[in-house]
Formats: sequence, C-alpha cells, structure tokens
Amino acid sequence: MTTPTPSVTYADAGVDIDAGNALVDRIKPAAKRSARSGVMSGLGGFGALFDLKDAGFKDPILVAATDGVGTKLRIAIDTGVVDTIGIDLVAMCVNDLVCQGAEPLFFLDYFATGALQLDQATAIIEGIANGCTQSGCALIGGETAEMPGMYSHGDFDLAGFAVGAMERGADLPAGIAAGDVLLGLASNGVHSNGYSLVRKLVSLSSLDWADPSPFGNGSLGEDLLRPTRLYVKPLLAAMKAGGVKGMAHITGGGLTENLPRVLPEGLGAQVNLDAWTLPGVFAWLAKQGNLDATEMLKTFNCGIGMVVVVDAARADDLAMLLAQSGETVVTLGQVAPGDGVSYSGTLG
Repeated sequence: MTTPTPSVTYADAGVDIDAGNALVDRIKPAAKRSARSGVMSGLGGFGALFDLKDAGFKDPILVAATDGVGTKLRIAIDTGVVDTIGIDLVAMCVNDLVCQGAEPLFFLDYFATGALQLDQATAIIEGIANGCTQSGCALIGGETAEMPGMYSHGDFDLAGFAVGAMERGADLPAGIAAGDVLLGLASNGVHSNGYSLVRKLVSLSSLDWADPSPFGNGSLGEDLLRPTRLYVKPLLAAMKAGGVKGMAHITGGGLTENLPRVLPEGLGAQVNLDAWTLPGVFAWLAKQGNLDATEMLKTFNCGIGMVVVVDAARADDLAMLLAQSGETVVTLGQVAPGDGVSYSGTLG
C-alpha cells in the first residue's frame, strides 16, 4: 500500500504569509504618520497613487533616486540595533534628490529576509517611516520579500526608492561660476558609506561592537550606527531664499569625488581643510589603518555630509539660515578655475 504524501504548505517551505500580513497591519500607523499633500492611497494596493497638482506643482519635472545602506547593515544585524537603519535608507535617497533641486514627495522600500521576524521588521520599517516624516515625504508602498535559502537566519537587505519633483527650469546645479562660495554642512558621523573599510579597521582593533566607543559615549556599535543626517528641509528653505547654485551629497568617494560632480567643465573647488575639525570617529579610523589624508578624503565624508555652492553675495545670509535650521555650517572654500578638488591646510 502506498503511503499518502503529506500535505505541504508554503509555511513548510519557510514563507509565512500570515506574518507578512501582520507586518503590514503593524506598519500602517507609521506610514500614515508620514502622509503629506498629494497622497491618494495607503498601503495594501497593487500600486500607490500620488497627485502632483494637490502637492502644489504647476509644471513639474519628476526626479527619482534609489540607493541602499551597504555593509552598515552588517553592524545593525550583528548588534540587533535596527531601529535607525531605515533612516539611513531614506537619507541616502532623499539627500540625493534635493541636490537636483527637487522636493522629495514619496518613498518606497524593499525589505528582503530569509525568515520574517515581526519585531525586527517592524522596527526597521518604522525607522523608514521616521526618516520619511523628517524629510517631508510619504511612505506610500514597498515590498517585503521572505526568501529562505537566500539569506541566513536574521540577515536582511534593504533598498529604497524616492521620487521628488520641481518646477520646470528649477533644476540644479545651475549658474555656478568662479568665486562662488562652498558651504559645508556637518555630518552625523560616518553616515552610510565606507563601512567595508570601517568593519576591517574594527577587526584590526580587536574591539567588539558592545565595547565602549573610543570616540563617543555609547558602545562602538551604537556610535557607528548613528543615522545619516537628513538635510532636506533646511536645504529646501535655502533654495527658496535664493542664491543656491548647487549641492553635493558627500557619500562614497568623499569630497574628492562628489564635489566635482556639480561643477561645470573648467571649474574646480578649492577646499581649506583647516576650516573644520575632523570628528573623533574619523581620527580613530585613520589611526587604526594608518590612513593618509588622500585615502580619507576619497573614502569618507570626514565630517562634511553636504556641500552647498552659493553666490558669494548670499553666502553669509544662507549660512545663517542653515544654522538657524539646526545645521552646523562651515565655509570650506570657493569655486575657482581648474578641475577637481584642490586642498590646502591639514585634515585633523
């Protein structure tokens, strides 16, 4: 007699549809808190609707950006501190959008894991919603993918997609000329780039994530997980005030690679390294790896997370406006004939 084949479910294969539905129910309040003008539908549909006219645009150009968080995720997974990694995800996308002159409007996330852990997933996506709220954009959709066999237990990956808009003709950079001033906005630490090197240097130091931070007040892991700073609202206010000609989000490649991206052919940037003090985390990383200034400046933000190129006649007023918005502002240097970035002074 043939033994009947036992009934097999999707859950037996490692995918729990009920857990996915429970996650959507848990995150709906957080997504609702991020709602803004223009949002026409909430989570749960096959697509999300957004009304540009209701958001106040007359002749809009759409701008899109996508990014991830890189191997900073490894630290979040290993420490179990996952409540701010979603802020990093949002920041990496919306900070890029605003550099184009766009106002971020809505955000979608992609969260993939081997086995859905409700508390972990909820904390991550609530962090994403928090980042959206701080940036004035709405979390209107996303995808949660449970993929056993693709990710080890407890591991996950994140990607983000942001869409913004601006009125036709308002795109940046525009009109940059020799003599324009470079304003630097302080970073919140390492942000979300260079973490493969960070993790290598931590391994050379023989410290564990739970050990006291040699450059901060918490544990080493907590200090290295400080979320990427969200510059959107202060920069939108600065653009509205007038005099902003371009912005460079200082991500992978540091000042050396990112600042030239906004400069027209024939113009370069002169940066005075004495204009700011290298934050402790970067001094510690440099010491662990005996990294020279050239390597530091093309790998990390080194304490400057955003550079704003402004008309010299507006530099003081814009610096004051940004400071009043909560930013730490330094005058880095100026635009000059040439190419690339030339440095003077000492990084330290």
